[in-house]
Amino acid sequence: MEDYKPPQIDPLTPFVSSESYASHDDHVSSPPSQENEAEEALTPSVAYTKEEDSVPEVIVHEAEHEEPTVVTEAPTEPIASSPEVVSANGHTAADAVSNVPPPTPPKGVDTPQTPQRKASVPTARLSEATNASRPDVRAQSPSLSVASAGSVPAHRRSMTIARGHNVSMVLITSALETIASSKEAKRSAPLRDSTTKALELIRSNQGGDKPREIFEPLRLACETRNEKLMIASLDCISKLISYSFFNEGDSASAYASPPPSPSPAGRSAAGASQANIPLPSLVDLVAHTITSCHTETTPDPVSLQIVKALLSLVLSPTILVHHSSLLKAVRTVYNIFLLSTDQVNQMVAQGGLTQMVHHVFTRCRRPAKSTAEPNGQHSASATRDSFTVYGSEANNSSTLNGHANQASSEETPASRTESVTDSETIEGQSSEEGKAPLTLQSFEAQNPLDSLQENTNDVHQLTLDDLFVKDAFLVFRALCKLTMKPLNTESERDLKSHPMRSKLLSLNLVLTVLNSHMPLFVDPTAIIYSTSNNEATSFVQAINQYLCLCLSRNAVSSVPQVFEVSVEIFWRVLAGMRTKLKKEIEVLLHEIFIPIIEMRTSTLKQKAVILGMISRLCQEPQALVEIYLNYDCDSEAADNIYEHLINLVSKFASATSAHPQRGAEPPSPALSPTPKNQGQNPMSFTGAGISVPGTMDTSTMGLSEAQLRRQGLECLVAVLRSLVAWGIASNTSAGKGVEEPMPSARSMTEETKREAASSDANLDRLTATGASIETFRQTTPDLTDDPTKFESAKQKKTTLLEGIKKFNYKPKRGIQFLIETGFIASDAPHDIARFLLNTDGLNKTLIGEYLGEGDEHHIAIMHAFVDDMDFDDSPFIDALRLFLQSFRLPGEAQKIDRFMLKFAERYMAGNSDTPFKSAEAAYVLAYSVILLNTDAHNPQIKRRMTKADFLKNNTKINDGGDLPDELLSQIYDDIVGNEIRMKDEIEAGLTISPPGPGLANAIASVGRDLQKEAYVMQSNGMANKTEALFRTMMRTQRKGSKGGDQFFSASHFIHVRPMFEVAWIPFLAGLSGPLQETDDLEVVELCLDGFKNAIKIVCFFDLELQRNAFVTTLAKFTFLNNLGEMKTKNMEAIKALLDVAVNEGNNLKGSWHEVLTCVSQLEHMQLISNGTDMVESGKKGRSRKVPTEELANESRSTHITVAADMVFSLSHYLSGTAIVDFVQALCDVSWEEIQSSGLSQHPRLFSLQKLVDISYYNMTRIRLEWSNLWDILGEHFNLVCCHNNLHVASFALDSLRQLAMRFLEKEELPHFKFQKDFLKPFEYTMIHNQNPDIRDLVLQCLQQMIQARTQNLRSGWRTMFGVFSAASKVLTERVANSAFEIVTRLNKDHFPAIVQYGAFADLTVCITEFCKVSKYQKISLLAIAMLRGVIPVMLKTPECGLIPDNTNVDQAMDDSMIRFWFPVLFAFYDIIMNGEDLEVRRLALDSLFSTLKTYGASYPVEFWDTVCQEILFPIFAVLKSSQDLSRFSTQEDMSVWLSTTMIQALRDLIDLYTFYFDILERFLDGLLDLLCVCICQENDTLARIGTSCLQQLLENNVAKLSAARWERVTSTFVRLFRTTTPYQLFDENLRVEIDSTPEPVEPNNGELHGLAILPAPLSPTTDVAKVHETKPNLIDRRRIFKQIIVKCVLQLLLIETTNDLLRNNDVYNTIPPTQLLRMMSVLDQSYQFARSFNEDKELRTGLWKVGFMKHLPNLLKQESSSAATLVHVLLRMYHDARPEHQAARQQIAERLVPLGVGVLRDFNKLKVDSQSKNILAWNPVVAEILEGFCQFDRQDFNQYLAIIYPLATDLLSRDIPVEIRQALKTYFERVGYVKRIVEIEA
Repeated sequence: MEDYKPPQIDPLTPFVSSESYASHDDHVSSPPSQENEAEEALTPSVAYTKEEDSVPEVIVHEAEHEEPTVVTEAPTEPIASSPEVVSANGHTAADAVSNVPPPTPPKGVDTPQTPQRKASVPTARLSEATNASRPDVRAQSPSLSVASAGSVPAHRRSMTIARGHNVSMVLITSALETIASSKEAKRSAPLRDSTTKALELIRSNQGGDKPREIFEPLRLACETRNEKLMIASLDCISKLISYSFFNEGDSASAYASPPPSPSPAGRSAAGASQANIPLPSLVDLVAHTITSCHTETTPDPVSLQIVKALLSLVLSPTILVHHSSLLKAVRTVYNIFLLSTDQVNQMVAQGGLTQMVHHVFTRCRRPAKSTAEPNGQHSASATRDSFTVYGSEANNSSTLNGHANQASSEETPASRTESVTDSETIEGQSSEEGKAPLTLQSFEAQNPLDSLQENTNDVHQLTLDDLFVKDAFLVFRALCKLTMKPLNTESERDLKSHPMRSKLLSLNLVLTVLNSHMPLFVDPTAIIYSTSNNEATSFVQAINQYLCLCLSRNAVSSVPQVFEVSVEIFWRVLAGMRTKLKKEIEVLLHEIFIPIIEMRTSTLKQKAVILGMISRLCQEPQALVEIYLNYDCDSEAADNIYEHLINLVSKFASATSAHPQRGAEPPSPALSPTPKNQGQNPMSFTGAGISVPGTMDTSTMGLSEAQLRRQGLECLVAVLRSLVAWGIASNTSAGKGVEEPMPSARSMTEETKREAASSDANLDRLTATGASIETFRQTTPDLTDDPTKFESAKQKKTTLLEGIKKFNYKPKRGIQFLIETGFIASDAPHDIARFLLNTDGLNKTLIGEYLGEGDEHHIAIMHAFVDDMDFDDSPFIDALRLFLQSFRLPGEAQKIDRFMLKFAERYMAGNSDTPFKSAEAAYVLAYSVILLNTDAHNPQIKRRMTKADFLKNNTKINDGGDLPDELLSQIYDDIVGNEIRMKDEIEAGLTISPPGPGLANAIASVGRDLQKEAYVMQSNGMANKTEALFRTMMRTQRKGSKGGDQFFSASHFIHVRPMFEVAWIPFLAGLSGPLQETDDLEVVELCLDGFKNAIKIVCFFDLELQRNAFVTTLAKFTFLNNLGEMKTKNMEAIKALLDVAVNEGNNLKGSWHEVLTCVSQLEHMQLISNGTDMVESGKKGRSRKVPTEELANESRSTHITVAADMVFSLSHYLSGTAIVDFVQALCDVSWEEIQSSGLSQHPRLFSLQKLVDISYYNMTRIRLEWSNLWDILGEHFNLVCCHNNLHVASFALDSLRQLAMRFLEKEELPHFKFQKDFLKPFEYTMIHNQNPDIRDLVLQCLQQMIQARTQNLRSGWRTMFGVFSAASKVLTERVANSAFEIVTRLNKDHFPAIVQYGAFADLTVCITEFCKVSKYQKISLLAIAMLRGVIPVMLKTPECGLIPDNTNVDQAMDDSMIRFWFPVLFAFYDIIMNGEDLEVRRLALDSLFSTLKTYGASYPVEFWDTVCQEILFPIFAVLKSSQDLSRFSTQEDMSVWLSTTMIQALRDLIDLYTFYFDILERFLDGLLDLLCVCICQENDTLARIGTSCLQQLLENNVAKLSAARWERVTSTFVRLFRTTTPYQLFDENLRVEIDSTPEPVEPNNGELHGLAILPAPLSPTTDVAKVHETKPNLIDRRRIFKQIIVKCVLQLLLIETTNDLLRNNDVYNTIPPTQLLRMMSVLDQSYQFARSFNEDKELRTGLWKVGFMKHLPNLLKQESSSAATLVHVLLRMYHDARPEHQAARQQIAERLVPLGVGVLRDFNKLKVDSQSKNILAWNPVVAEILEGFCQFDRQDFNQYLAIIYPLATDLLSRDIPVEIRQALKTYFERVGYVKRIVEIEA
């Protein structure tokens, strides 16, 4: 262990000066006796004020020592142990007593060695940890006048008398000789004899071994009361004490107990006759001797020697004084201070008292041992099972103390028993003068640890440490009790009065002890042992109740000095003992300190002192966090103390000043409490009496409201600093992943000293002692510090408070809410009742209303509520009072009745021994008491009920009998004297109402301090309530229920987040209020410091709402949007905001917008003040003010300029996410800037320029981050480059070009697209900016890039071609021409690079775009030539990897086909589809198919598949879907495209199929489908082209079609015939008459049909049928009629096509007969359909009538042409000689004959006059049928002759044309031949 370095003592000066008070003795009662004053004594001091040089100082020193100490030399300075009192002339007080020099040991003589005592030597040095947590312990410790009690060597007496030490001999002998020669010696034989004996012993060198004999004459001399003898004797005694002369060697080895006190027997002359009685210890004898020297009449010189001697005794390192002797010594010195009229004596006594108390506590210093390794007797003794306590003999000192002092066993000091009666005793003394005063004697007598009998048969001994702790407890308890004595009114006014001096002295001593010896109070190993039950109690528990009562009684005092010391004491308790006194601190804060600061009646000074205390709390981060955790997060705690304090402080800070500021305010003492200046307030009792280090200087406090506001503000800022220190600083210092902060702006400027200090470096101001935060962050003692647990606890408490609030608004809703949230276990009555009874904060009136409801459920709750109350063995009135204070009775009689019935029943159940015969009697009396309470205390009642009335009212209520009169009288007196009131009413009733108007009231209040009277009333109530709470608490703690007292130490930084969240609104209000009001720069700086710290917290914990609020508010205070109103404070706000931006950039997120807006406005302000920018005129044409010259200069100061620049230049330090927020905000600000000034000649481009700058700074970021940035920047450049102001767009484009040039310097790896994305804004601008100059500028920028950076271009090529593509559409020819020239050059010079970097497709798209432009045909034609020219170049370029002469069609398709061939082919397709120029389209069509023909042989089949599906077939998509029509601007355009380009494309497609049939055969189905779609159109032009193409396809490839393909072809024909059959003709709905309503006009496209070609696919028959299940209207019918006609036309077209195909020999010879027969079936169906329609005259007439056609409809052409084709083909098949045809001949004949017969029959029926058209149509068919029959073979001819012959003969009767006549001739010739009429066949 290192040495314990003693602190330096401040000079001790007198405690009181007669000059410092006014006399208030007029009403003081007679002065108290010495014994009365004894109780008021005891107060330590470290530094007192001195008055000039006339007042002597007391200087004392503490000897340094090591541990354990080995004393090798006797003290050379005997007086060193005692205070040296220096008088004005330089002489010391000691000189006045004795000028004898101190003895020194002779040379060569060995000094006695001290054996080490390990077991009982307490360590005087605190552990390192404690020192770390209390860095100022040395500064605060009082000076001690002796080596610490920690080293207690068993010191042998060092009297070397008769060994040649002359000085020592002179020292003793001179005193003894003085005694011997005195008159008293001659008168008193014992004195004479003992003196003579002592001198003989000394002269014979035996004095050192017989200390009692040497001491006896000195003791007797003191009893003589002779001043001279007493001085000599006392001086000698103190010298001997200094030499450890009275240290009895036999007792040095065992410290079982304090030595016995002196007894009467021990005071016999020799003491030999009492050998069988234990002698009192020599130490006790010495102590008793010295103390008994003092009486009220003792002369001052003697008093001085008494103090000196007692000080030597108590502070002696070797002679240990304990318990009663110690208390006697303390009392005596105290009495000297109190009774002495000499100021030097007062001063010395006060200094001595202080040193004694310090010494008592200092020697208790505990060794720093790990509790895990208890070592010997130093370990905590709480775990010992049993032990025996040694005590002194009963102190039977009747002659010493003036009365017999019996050994009483009052309360155990540690067990807290009897605490209530104890405090009541004290109260009793205050109220009644006559009672015996509480004195130090009674403290001694009532200490059971002193009065136990010695027990030599002990098993275990108490250690010396235990005795020291007990001493400390006894002294501290005595001090506390002395502080509690009430002052009467006279004493309060007179600071010189004994009670006031006593109170102040004791309070100051308590404060000093707490200040210097806090480690002892919180040391768990400091144990006090009970004498009654061996119970061990910790020191802090033992002193707890005394300290709390001391505070509760003194903290409400209206005496400023008492109040201030009490607040200081409470601060020490809060700072050092909060872990031990959790509940007590809550009560004191909630019931006393917070109410006082909120009271109107408390003085400014009181508020200021409490604020000062709060300020110190605010500077202790750990204490602050723990207050929050232990009170705000604890649902047991009544108040959210942290939140309450912050709200309070904020109210003070933001209170508006009622008066204008009058010059400078006094400085606020709150932030850095310093020891008081000793030159101020000389000799006053204001609390400067004893100066304790760390005490606030209150002399300048509370002088004005403004000062309070300042204090409040400082508190707020201190809280924020503490939160920063706890939550952020410690977190960053611990290295928990917080990013490296950017250099602060302040560190880079050197403007002023104030600015030079970075805000982050201010943590040294956090605490009064200047300790760093890590000092305060202790490790968690037992429980883990889990932030989530506290968060949920806080949430739970908030919910509970919300439930209480709901209950207090609407009880039922509140109860429902509390059940839902689980605070009430269920809706069972007993659960609800228990909650209502035990929960604080519920409105008593509403509880009464709720319980009084009349339904069963509420009655059950009320019964449970009353049942939960404990009335057992309670007096009736107490039970009723308890009952009625738990809720307010409702007003309705029925409700009251229910309550009282239940009360009576419950009372009777709990009290068997009552005067009530039944519950009814209790019920009636309870009712009567309520009436009495109202009658006695309602001010509106004039005539009050007398006792006689009350007794009379309650006769015969006890089952016909009377209750005892004394009971009723007692109840009456109780109620009249003490109204039954709610607790809240009691508190509310404490205020005094101000006197009313009128002369009488004015006179009555003269000379009265009404505010003080009101305060005293309220404070008394507060004190009483607090004491009652403490009593309740002590009781519950005694019962052992300490669950809620668990104190949680804070260690986690996360707590700061919820702490800020609950208090951010008060923070904001408290900081912004003063900032808005004041111009005082100190206050402004404080506010801004608060803002910066708050923003630091919100940023660190990412609290978005709070961050926005604080940053926005700070930004508003810059006044940059209102330059004329700007002041210096606004410039400071700008600096603060810039500092925030520089330091907190990583977490500002959305708040960057406010910051950057301010930076932009700042630049604007600089422009205005420089005169380079005009101020915009405000509303109504008034110009706005410009800032003052001073502010303009300040805005250009280095600090602001550098900081504003750092916001941007340090942006590359921002994190990947922060830079995105930053850039987004800067873009927004830039756009706002441009929009606001966009119309002017010189728009503001500051932020845009900064965007360019930060893009430069951040271009080195990783690509992932840069991509995120460019997403935002690119969008912004898109906007800005398209701005309609040419200057803005030009600047943006030029900036973009510069950035692009820089960006293109960087290498880009393959397959990335950073360049492509980067250059996108150029493309966007080209498309969206209509200004040709800007578009030209875009091309110039790209031209420059191509020239300078071609070698670096990768994905950028693609965007460039996108730009040129966009340029092709521009209506300005020079732009299109320039772009085309660049593309031409690129194609020519950089084709390999373009291919290599994947931009080939983009190149083809770009060329395509130029081809599609109609305005510049020249460019289009050149472009298509370029596109055709690309193919050979592409094939030659090795980068493409294409094989030009590959003929292997079956090879797999590789990627290069899609990458190179497809874009070119698709380009042609695109031009065909979208090209505006017909010539260009034609060329493209030609190019496409010629390219396919030329190079198609080398295409893999898969690629052909792609070509067909993606390029060829989509050309005709327009035929299937009308959606494809949207690309045509007019119908005419579409018609032209269809009639030219598409028709040509269809023909070319058929041609291509024919050319590559072997390859394309697999796609035949697709082609046939396409042709079907083309044929089935309402437009017959398209249909004809379709049928002709189908015919062409089949005829050209007839030889290549397989049987399967023929089947597919046939199926196609079947489908076509079915689709075009007009089945709707037979729909009856179409013939229904429609009402003759006005016909809606149908758009007439008839004219167009002749001119334009429009695709209109036919709807299937089924769909039409569905539509017409209902009755159609005219428009629908017309549309259907039109479609029917189209179908009829298509049917004819198909019959013609089929006819043409089948008459083609190649086709006929190739098609399989089965397929041919399928086609015949379809034709036959067509024929039958037409025939059945033509025969149905009624149907046709009906159709004609409804307007189907203008003439009678028929299908004659369809019928005749289908029959003709059928006949022709069937006949040809019949005569076909091929085997498969021959096999089917019978089948053919069976189809042919019925057909022919039918035709002939129908023909014969035709009437020449009316059906000439029909006859004409059928003539060729009839002729062919007859010719066909003629050619049947003989067998078949014979077979069908009978059928045909009659028909043929019928023909003869008609007028028939030549062709039929010729056929008939042939027929009849054949008949003749077959029937052998003729022999030769014609």
